[in-house]
Amino acid sequence: MDVIKAAILGLVQGLSEFLPISSSGHLVIFAEILNFKEEGIAFEVFVHFGTLLAILLVFRKDIAKMISAPFLIWIKKEESPELREFLNWDFYVIVGTIPAVIVGLGFKDAIEAMFDNILLVFFALLVTALLMYLTQFLKFRGSSFNYVRSFLIGLAQAFAIIPGISRSGSTIFMGMALGIQRENVAKFSFILSIPAILGATVLKLNDLFAAPPTSAEVLNLAAGTLVAFVSGYFAIIWLLDIIRKGKLQWFGYYCFTIALAGLIWYFMR
Repeated sequence: MDVIKAAILGLVQGLSEFLPISSSGHLVIFAEILNFKEEGIAFEVFVHFGTLLAILLVFRKDIAKMISAPFLIWIKKEESPELREFLNWDFYVIVGTIPAVIVGLGFKDAIEAMFDNILLVFFALLVTALLMYLTQFLKFRGSSFNYVRSFLIGLAQAFAIIPGISRSGSTIFMGMALGIQRENVAKFSFILSIPAILGATVLKLNDLFAAPPTSAEVLNLAAGTLVAFVSGYFAIIWLLDIIRKGKLQWFGYYCFTIALAGLIWYFMR
């Protein structure tokens, strides 16, 4: 893999990881159409690390408060509505992560087999397209986060393990369908992705240590990671702006176009 290919894959990962268009689906499509397959465990780990850094940078203030809230409340005995809310978010993220952990570990082989089925990806993209189209009809009903709603959003994240189903799209759709304010849902969706991305990365570490990158591959890894980080950062900022404007259906049109073109390509090749 050369530096240009590494940068392209990093760009695809960075943009599609956060935009509601399915990163896994796009990587499967790129691998099939451009005729390159798995680029190595090391590359996968590093580009995921790049996107993780993007989330940490954008939401650094909220994450810092979530980390400090248990210490301030339980150890220093400080109390405020803001601190209590951030502590609640800690628990909501834990609850929301449970479904993905169960599905990811319990159905690991079945999930890996899905990544070899590009036809499944195109049909899954149609599902993502429908979800994004329907967001324009979902209204804020004054609902707030609780354990049940967090778990349901977590179920949506687990569903998105299927390549072609957008993780950010499905979780944001679920939160909006539950009547939660869309900007808060988006923030929760991104923060919820931290343990998901971190967990997926950690699961690959044993393979990485077993086959560490060579010195010649370091430049490619650095290029892919940097591009994934920068593109991921701007993807988050852009998506937050689109959500504020209530224009998520744009991504529905995009996913529908890609899925339709892909199906035509698949059956005519």
